[in-house]
Amino acid sequence: MSPDDMLARAEGHFGVGFPQDYRDFLASEGSMSRFVPPADDFLVINPVEELIPVNEAGEFQARFPGGVAIGGDGSREFLTYDFRQDPPSLVLLDISALDWSSAIHQAGSLSALLEQFPETGWNFDG
Repeated sequence: MSPDDMLARAEGHFGVGFPQDYRDFLASEGSMSRFVPPADDFLVINPVEELIPVNEAGEFQARFPGGVAIGGDGSREFLTYDFRQDPPSLVLLDISALDWSSAIHQAGSLSALLEQFPETGWNFDG
């Protein structure tokens, strides 16, 4: 199955349409998993084939209806699209969070996150 087919499958599975900048990232980079200087925070953007399995683990969809995790900090935090709003923003959710009340806004888009991340790293302040 091609990456485009896997993305279409994930969109159908979750009932969402991913933003164009995320699609462009997947087409050009595919994924990432690295420390980003000078912030030196770890950033993971999962490959498209992991979207469904990651989101089916730990009752993620039940705890965060309208959310799709696309990556994280390589530890306890999930980088998540919040599709409860249009356009969807990116938030950080701890693996132990019970609901959306624990979401911490990161950026309005993946492009904005990738642009600011080297300087700011993760926002844990809410």
